[in-house]
Amino acid sequence: MKKIIIFLFMIGFSISFLGAREISDTKKEYKVGVGDVLTISVLRPENITIIANVAPDGTISFPYIGQVKVKGLSLSQIENLIQTKLSEGYMKYPVVTVSLKEPRSKKFFVYGEVVKPGAYFLDENTTVLKAISMAGGFTKFGSSKVKILRERKDGKGYKVIKVNIKAIMNGKSEEDILLQPGDIVVVSEGVF
Repeated sequence: MKKIIIFLFMIGFSISFLGAREISDTKKEYKVGVGDVLTISVLRPENITIIANVAPDGTISFPYIGQVKVKGLSLSQIENLIQTKLSEGYMKYPVVTVSLKEPRSKKFFVYGEVVKPGAYFLDENTTVLKAISMAGGFTKFGSSKVKILRERKDGKGYKVIKVNIKAIMNGKSEEDILLQPGDIVVVSEGVF
């Protein structure tokens, strides 16, 4: 009977470990960049929580350990790095969590006949229509002629993606394209 209980306990532990692994794999995907805002907490042995901005040199400042290079690292990698540095003489068995408070390193641009052209921070589900709305909407000269300039993977020029704003406004949400970091939304002049 004891062997069965131990076996069932091990299976339950393995399943919960695999579920936690899936969550942390999602967390690993986001790579931190300059301008991002992180929330970093030490849960044990002391309770410390700071809000850290990633500086232009790709570092953050953290109590006890000073400057830490985080640019290009995932949130899990940053957790492990801070945990390791803290355990090297400052704290015994620290438990650290890192979360993304504001993703400010990923930007897109809106130009042309919009009220507030310029650079904007890219949220998780920013679409073309949402981008135009963030830029204050169309000017009186704005038209439904909208395109996205997306940098080619080889870095040579831009791929032009035409957007059918009229179709989006008529309920065809599949036409509303998700933006990627560095995309440029261009609204042409004309009759709406």
